[in-house]
Parts: sequence; structure tokens; C-alpha cells
Amino acid sequence: QVRTVESGGGSAQVGGSLRLSCTASGYGFNEFVMAWFRQVPGKEREGVAAVDGDGSATYVDSVKGRFTISRDKAKNTAYLQLNSLKPEDSATYYCATGYAFKLDYPLEAAGYSYWGQGTQVTVSS
Repeated sequence: QVRTVESGGGSAQVGGSLRLSCTASGYGFNEFVMAWFRQVPGKEREGVAAVDGDGSATYVDSVKGRFTISRDKAKNTAYLQLNSLKPEDSATYYCATGYAFKLDYPLEAAGYSYWGQGTQVTVSS
């Protein structure tokens, strides 16, 4: 059974940093796209960053230059480094994966089959 588990959320002050981790198990995710989404109550889930099978990354404009997605294939783990945090970054962050090596629209939720339970990020001033 495929499973993705996020960790690393928490509270940070404006301008601070956090690192989120997502570990996948149950299938050979190493060659497939991994992504991070976030959601706040009452809003649609938003694609934040994705990394495809060859390591190419895609970011939503609002996090470019502040967030970095990476993956460690040996550990079956993807990371999201959050720097220069802003209050609007507060959300539940979800890890997602599926069976695509590359996606035409990697920040759209429809491309992913497996989702984690989410980890909360709260940024305060």
C-alpha cells in the first residue's frame, strides 16, 4: 500500500524558516513527480512546488526565491525548505505523489494519486 507521511511543520515568526519532509513508502516513487500543496480553510488547495523524476522543480510565483523543493531518492524522501516566511504562508501543507515521471501541469492536484495527512505551518508576526 502506498503511503506518504509529512513531518516538520510547526510555528515560525515572520522571516523565519521551516523544513518539511515527506517520506513515501509502498512503491518505487523515486522516478515519479513529488509535490507540495497547501490549503487554508475555505480556500482551494494550492500547488506550491513540485519536483519531477529528473529533479526539475516548479514553483508557484508566490514562493519563488523563498521555498526550495528537493528529494533524496536513497531515503524515498522529498523536502520543502521554507525561508523568509510570511503570514500568508500559514496553511496545512500536503505532500503528493503519483505515477508520472513528468507532468505538464505539476502544480495541479489532478496529477497526483497519493496524498499525505498534512502538516500545519503557522507564521506569526
